[in-house]
Amino acid sequence: MIATVIGVYTFYILVRLYVSVMQIGFINQMKRKGAVLMGEKEYRDAAEYAVAKEKLSMIEAMAEYLLFFLWIDGLIGWLDGALMGQSALLHTIAAVMGMILINGFVMLPFGWISKFKIDATYGFNRSSTGQFVKDTLIATLLSLVIGTVIVVIVSEIITSSELWWLWSFCFIFGVVVLLNMFFPTIRALFFDKVTPLEDPELRDEIESLMKRTGFVSSGVFISDASKRDARLNAYFGGLGKSKRVVLFDTLIQKLSPQELIAVLGHELGHFAHGDLYKNIAMVGVMLLGMFALFGNLPQELYLQLGVSQSPHIVMMLFILLLPVVSFVMMPIMGMVSRHNEYEADRTGAELGGAEHLVNALKKLITENKSFPLSHPLYRFMHTTHPPVIERLRALGADIGVSADEGYADPCPKD
Repeated sequence: MIATVIGVYTFYILVRLYVSVMQIGFINQMKRKGAVLMGEKEYRDAAEYAVAKEKLSMIEAMAEYLLFFLWIDGLIGWLDGALMGQSALLHTIAAVMGMILINGFVMLPFGWISKFKIDATYGFNRSSTGQFVKDTLIATLLSLVIGTVIVVIVSEIITSSELWWLWSFCFIFGVVVLLNMFFPTIRALFFDKVTPLEDPELRDEIESLMKRTGFVSSGVFISDASKRDARLNAYFGGLGKSKRVVLFDTLIQKLSPQELIAVLGHELGHFAHGDLYKNIAMVGVMLLGMFALFGNLPQELYLQLGVSQSPHIVMMLFILLLPVVSFVMMPIMGMVSRHNEYEADRTGAELGGAEHLVNALKKLITENKSFPLSHPLYRFMHTTHPPVIERLRALGADIGVSADEGYADPCPKD
């Protein structure tokens, strides 16, 4: 049974690496062609940035593979044995949270390299080392607090019901919904400082736009995201009465009011089509499948690992194999998401004007150094948004090049 688990995980890593190799080769090939949607220098920079990030992702995958082998080859048993003598509850909490902390510590250098080497080289990072350490510590403490509560409750469910995997799914799905509801508040409390939008004319336009789609929010806010990163972004966060519109200050600085309205119109399109609830439902289906799988792992696996089928071991195996299941589910979720993005673009064009949305998308990919093309396999396995070149074509924009010249990234719209 262990051989099967190792084989599946090995196949998952090999596919990840293969997809990355294909993406890097594709980008390098397209980089040698004439620039599209951005200037020559911006086009080359976007290509080099995408390749650098993909190479780092490949190294991360190999580190993840090594970590997987260490856990399977005895680290799970060692950590379990080291905690013997503790109370059952403390043993469970320490084992599961210990695994999370060890994984986080091993992967932490990759986050630092991404921010302070790659992002800094291409002009994105504005965060200091001190800010990075502070953010990491806050995120770790939040994970420990929330994670401990989850572990305690799931452990109790496992020990009290034969259908523990079903009731655990119901509980975890409830946690996912709550986190989505309170995400803007948590982010504002611990990470970004948000202040109400002060421009009365722009605020009135945004509020008028929201009324047209029936979107009721707790306000329009500006985030000081530029203290960490130069990218442009915005999000509609929360559920129910906690919904709010948050604009990054970088977005306000770079887009015209008309372009900003078109971008918000796109986001409101997601609300009008119920995409947030669809996404939560898809996550629910994925979680249900995962819990059903892990709730029925054969006893043989635990025997070969030399551990008991106790709550903390079940949860540790869940954490260990979670990336594989997520990777398998991602193409399905990506197809649905890409379809939703086309629909949201149509709404954004209707609410804010197609010309303004086109201009905004061009600015976004230039400022964020987003290479406008991707290998079909990479797009299928990873992306949640259609290629921007196809989004612009769908909006009726003149791309300046034809699909016959190789500047095509077919992505179904329906």
